[in-house]
Amino acid sequence: MKGRTMCGAPSAADAGRRVILAGWVNHRRDHGGLTFIDLRDHTGVVQLTFNPETAGEAKLVAERCRLEWVIRVEGVVARRPEGSENPNLPTGEVEVRVDRCEVLAQAQAMPLGVGDEAVAEERVRLQYRYLDLRRPRMQRNLRARHRFIKSLRDAGDRLGFVELETPTMVPSTPEGARDFLIPSRLWPGHVWALPQSPQLYKQLSMVGGFDRYLQIARCWRDEDLRADRQFEFTQLDLEMSFVEEEEVYSVLEEMVSTAWEAAFEVTPSTPWPRLPFAEAMRRYGSDKPDTRFGNELCEVSQVFAASEFQVFRRALDQGGAVVALRVPEGAQLTRGELEGAFLEVARTYGAQGLAYCWQRDSDLEGGIAKFFSEAEADRLRQELGLTAGDLVLFTAGPRQTALVSLGQVRLHAARRLGWIPEGRFDFLWVTEFPLFERDARTGEVSPMHHPFTQPHPDDWGLLRTEPEKVRSRAYDIVCNGVELGSGSLRITDPRQQAEIFSVLGLSEAEVATKFGFLIEAFRYGPPPHGGFAAGIDRMVMVGLGESSIREVIAFPKTQTGADPMTGAPTRVAEAQLAEVGLRLAAPPPPG
Repeated sequence: MKGRTMCGAPSAADAGRRVILAGWVNHRRDHGGLTFIDLRDHTGVVQLTFNPETAGEAKLVAERCRLEWVIRVEGVVARRPEGSENPNLPTGEVEVRVDRCEVLAQAQAMPLGVGDEAVAEERVRLQYRYLDLRRPRMQRNLRARHRFIKSLRDAGDRLGFVELETPTMVPSTPEGARDFLIPSRLWPGHVWALPQSPQLYKQLSMVGGFDRYLQIARCWRDEDLRADRQFEFTQLDLEMSFVEEEEVYSVLEEMVSTAWEAAFEVTPSTPWPRLPFAEAMRRYGSDKPDTRFGNELCEVSQVFAASEFQVFRRALDQGGAVVALRVPEGAQLTRGELEGAFLEVARTYGAQGLAYCWQRDSDLEGGIAKFFSEAEADRLRQELGLTAGDLVLFTAGPRQTALVSLGQVRLHAARRLGWIPEGRFDFLWVTEFPLFERDARTGEVSPMHHPFTQPHPDDWGLLRTEPEKVRSRAYDIVCNGVELGSGSLRITDPRQQAEIFSVLGLSEAEVATKFGFLIEAFRYGPPPHGGFAAGIDRMVMVGLGESSIREVIAFPKTQTGADPMTGAPTRVAEAQLAEVGLRLAAPPPPG
């Protein structure tokens, strides 16, 4: 609209200036012959004043207006009468005295409010997402997302990256989540898949000599949804030739920190700490630790090596561990809480129980303290640095289970006791992940990241005998206890890649079918390379302090994967299915 002024722009300096405004009716009120409308666009709200002596026909139009009608007005900016200023609005010193008003669109009664204070069920918000997007919160979030992505691209350009678009119809190579499949009309009996990642194509771009590849990539995974996961998502995808880990770290730190400042007005300090996986598990019970607060875990197996307390004795005799957590000033927590919510958290993550005791003045009391010898109590106080009023929590059992479950209890305690500082972003690199993980039920090994990750050069000898002990050259970015992305240095030697596939139990025929084109490409001079992929939805969620990525995606799905706005997924005609050779199974009978 030619000459339009944004609603959030007028200020006292504009008094006397004629403006054209357009937007939505946010509020309307009538007082003593005057009509007032608060007009809103994405930049803010400004008060319009319709005086019967000067507004004429415009005032009659204003009296007809209802909430969320779209209008265009012309008028003069003026200072509000003394005492009527609104300090809560950036435009609160002024009003626009309107003499022309035109209704551009009318609106029915709204199914939900568009103010940030409005409360609506999430399903209603998603059903009417086009209205929900009018809320200041959603405008703020999605514009921050725009700035974040733009800054990533700009930083990548400065650092010499070339943006390449990779296919979104690819062969199915499921190595983690299930693929979304697309049946082919021209190739009956064959399917395409939507990519879970551009992984193979970005590695091939390194073979092609592009040196530094970047893409803001759309990806799809057919997996169960939760607050930080959707079927379709957007990721920052990078690959670089002739690099070691530190060069990858440096590039990502610069790009992410620059984008963080552009979108969230916070500049993370760099370089970020490096924390090996084994140390992260030992100190925090997590491979994505929240380091904004201390209170780390402490393995105390040696303290209780000769313990007569049967729970600890049994765990240690079976090769397990005893792990403790000091809770400063934990005396305020009751037995009811510890044996209720705290115990429930521990059990959810595999612990058989949660033991506890308190440091009272100079003695350990309550809970399991009566089972400790004087020497054990003294050594425990020394190991944990206990002071009066502290609580000690314990888990015992298989080492990994004891660490993970108490790590989650640590997070629960932090939320309960207010340990987590507001407005702080603690970034770190978690490194040296295990190359493989073993399924406890089947005993089979699978890649912790993906099968193209280089093993640590010191651990090649363990590949055949103890594959789960092989470290990888993989790394994750973690911020505030959330994994934002992961990457690795890649295998480029076809013989080494064949070794990895063999450990995974893939036959030569399977490798040829799934990855033959990659192995073939690596016979033609591949440069050493490494890369990274980070979830943009998740990064923006963390940067804005939101608890769900649905708050930073314009048109997300529900937790069941449905779209209440469009009704998707939908049924299609039998003729459409027949064209691609499909017949869908009948739904189960009701009940």
